[in-house]
This record gives sequence, C-alpha cells and structure tokens, in this order.
Amino acid sequence: MNDLSAAQALRRERTLLLAIGLSAFGPFATGYAVVLSQSTTQLADFVRRTAELGAMIVSWAMFRRLTRGSGGPAHRSRLSRIANTSVAAAMATSGVILTLLALVRLGRWSPGGNVYPGLAVAVLGLGVNTWFWRRYANMTREHYEPIIATQTRLYLGKAAVDLCVVGALAAVALAPAHPATRVIDVAGSIAVGAYLAWCAARTMRSL
Repeated sequence: MNDLSAAQALRRERTLLLAIGLSAFGPFATGYAVVLSQSTTQLADFVRRTAELGAMIVSWAMFRRLTRGSGGPAHRSRLSRIANTSVAAAMATSGVILTLLALVRLGRWSPGGNVYPGLAVAVLGLGVNTWFWRRYANMTREHYEPIIATQTRLYLGKAAVDLCVVGALAAVALAPAHPATRVIDVAGSIAVGAYLAWCAARTMRSL
C-alpha cells in the first residue's frame, strides 16, 4: 500500500479487528434490550449497530486484501470503493428504515418497558466509540488511507448517535408516562436515521 509500512498496516488491521470484536457484542445486547423494552430508539439502535457491524467486516476484509495482496493503483482504488460503498449502503438503508419506523409509530405508541440494559450498552458504546474515533483520527493524520479515513467518520458519528440514544433512553427511564418522553424517544430514532443518511451521502461523495 502506498508508503504504508508493514508495522503501520498491521496496527491498523489489528485496530479494525478489535473494533469488530467489540462491536459484535452490540447487536446481541441491544437485541435483548429490544425484547425487554418498547423503545423506538432502542429498536433503531439495534438496526444501526447490526448494519454497521456488517460494513466494518467488509472494510476489514478489503483492507486486508489491500495490504497483503498485489495490484496496481486501479486495483487498490477498487477495493477501497467496495469497502466505503458497503459502509455508505448499510447506513443509507438503515437510515431510511429507521426514519419510516419512527414516523409510523409516532401517533400510536407509548414508550415504556425496561430500557436500562439498552441504556447501559449506549453509555458503554459512547466511551468505546469515542476512543476508536480518536485512534482512527490519529492514524489518518499519521498516514491518509481511504478505508481508515472512512472509519474515522463512522466512529465520530457512532459516538454522536450513542450520545443521542443515551439522552432518549434516559428520558424513557426517568419519566416513561410524561407526554414529552414519547416525542424525545421518537426524535431519537429520527436523529439516528438522519445521521445515517448524512454520513452515507458524505462517504459516497468521497469515493
């Protein structure tokens, strides 16, 4: 890979694998939390984490081929586009689904149930995703590489969405019967969908 040392490539691949390993816990934990709660934001968070995990696996596979395979600039560019397109496609699809889900359930649904498991996962995710965002940002400053740069944007957005989810689920936990809680919770889903659409569009523009 252009000017990327073997040590740098290995460190980046290990970071991608670590991110996948930690993110693999998210869909299972949030899926369990969805069963316990009736939160639209919780369901949105489950779909978001699942889609992102799939895109991260594709990104790692393409990065591995880039660093361990052979090929000219056109080949490397094609692999980078595959990785970044998978990220954009996953986020765009999830964004549309989550926004429609929030709008459909807006008028006939009331929040409730046990949201504490999901809230705990979101708080933990906020800390972990912030750490990965800073790590990927440092790698990008050290040496620009398209797949890693896309992961930087992905994790900045993941941390921002986790902050949104924490606020929405905290409102459900503290005052599930309050009229404003339903608005806050559904607004959390719409915010997740808007973020996914925005990040997908930004990623496609960078291809």
